[in-house]
Amino acid sequence: MREDATKFLHAADVHLDSPMRGLARHEGAPLEALRGAARRAMENLVSLAISEGVEFVVIAGDLYDGDRDDYNTAVFLQRQLRVLGEAGIDVVIALGNHDAANEITKRLKLPSNVRVFSHQQPESIILEAAGVALHGQSYASRAVVEDLSANYPAAIANYLNVGVLHTSLNGRPNHERYAPCTADELADRGYDYWALGHVHQREVLKRQSSYLVFPGNLQGRDVGETGSKGATLVEYSLSGIQELRHVELAPIRWEVVEVDLGASSSVDDVIVAASLALAERSEATSAELLAARLEISAHTKLAEAWSRDAPRHEAQLRADANGASESLWIEKIKLKVVAGRSFAHEGEAIEAIRNAIAALRAQPSDSGEFSAIFAPLRAKLGSEFEEIMRLSDGVLDPNGAGALLDDVESLLFGELEGPL
Repeated sequence: MREDATKFLHAADVHLDSPMRGLARHEGAPLEALRGAARRAMENLVSLAISEGVEFVVIAGDLYDGDRDDYNTAVFLQRQLRVLGEAGIDVVIALGNHDAANEITKRLKLPSNVRVFSHQQPESIILEAAGVALHGQSYASRAVVEDLSANYPAAIANYLNVGVLHTSLNGRPNHERYAPCTADELADRGYDYWALGHVHQREVLKRQSSYLVFPGNLQGRDVGETGSKGATLVEYSLSGIQELRHVELAPIRWEVVEVDLGASSSVDDVIVAASLALAERSEATSAELLAARLEISAHTKLAEAWSRDAPRHEAQLRADANGASESLWIEKIKLKVVAGRSFAHEGEAIEAIRNAIAALRAQPSDSGEFSAIFAPLRAKLGSEFEEIMRLSDGVLDPNGAGALLDDVESLLFGELEGPL
């Protein structure tokens, strides 16, 4: 193993030229940018590998989709792999469930700097200059239901040992249970690092002295694949793994932006608050474009006001948000109705009640004094005053005014200031 610290780059689930079905349903969608995002993410991966001076790049499956037979994809991939080769960077690939069944995989002749694990049995690939022994096996077909790792070679002394496997481990949500195994079983192989693929959400596990890493997919394909997407940069030396660092490479980031508008009183408030939330999220990402699904929670009356002319309100919100940031696209706007009580003068009512309670605490009250204290509130709220008094459950009755204590606030305002 090398004595000095150096690096390699671990990526998976590139899905080059994935068709991203269903995008055409979204009016105004930046189709060209979305469909080209995986290629730009791959270009970013290559640029990062060169700028960081990595020894090699390992790709743990699913370079493209299983049903694609487009040689434009092959030409693009060849070019990127050759750029890495010209920079003296080796590439090691384990085919996964998508690229194993792909016609491009069967026919593509790869550059000399690229090695692909056999699909017939596990094997070891030694990179002498890097001081690394990589162990892995490609998929022979789209569905692999046996534990491939059970037959992986033993760790080799004096090398950094890296296992490469396309797997869901013991199962992950929304992923087929391929090449099943457990984290503990992988750690028992004695490898320093497991470069995993198949699961699109980044995950880092530590078992014994072994790191098990899903880097996540290189580029999210829809709103079900949110957050920072990219690859894992690994620093290692004679003593083993030194540092893991996630690097965002996806030009487009998918996010679900939640806005709770229970306290808002008008549709204009909704548009302003949602636009601000989107702008803040857009500014916080380093991606070229934020593709956001906006989920708005609003109380019943506000939701009804929005729904009466939803197309116009949505158009205004999109115009305001997109006008504030060119790097933002709203994929969908969803309105969630939150049950609760809504008062026309809610803020004023709460303040008036606080003042009334303070007055009751300050002096004993008979019925006349009680009525005088609450008269301004009754005049302002009209019929809503009776509903507020009902919520107080009799604690504001003049006969009990002397017993008002601190827990009045928790009783009354828990009703008035709860989710709307």
